[in-house]
Amino acid sequence: MELRYLGFDQKHNTRTYNFKGIANGEPTLYFIVTVDLSLFLAHHIGIQEGPSLSAHKLASDLQEPAIGNHELTDEDLRTYVNARALSDARKAEARRGGARR
Repeated sequence: MELRYLGFDQKHNTRTYNFKGIANGEPTLYFIVTVDLSLFLAHHIGIQEGPSLSAHKLASDLQEPAIGNHELTDEDLRTYVNARALSDARKAEARRGGARR
């Protein structure tokens, strides 16, 4: 299934990211992923990363047979921040190691 980002809606401190799922020969499906915006602030994540994080969360959720609400949680954002920090550390180490020739 191909996911296409359609935009977002916001009510108070909750943002809903809207997606369309397209698969050959199947009817178009519509999905939303919600997130409490305070989580972006708490984890120092830019709001512009919301659509990408939501798409990854939705794609992951769709791998499971269970259907239900899709929500970016504190744990999802914590996992993202940890993975980003690890990637940054590896890049920094590679730069330091490559400069010692």
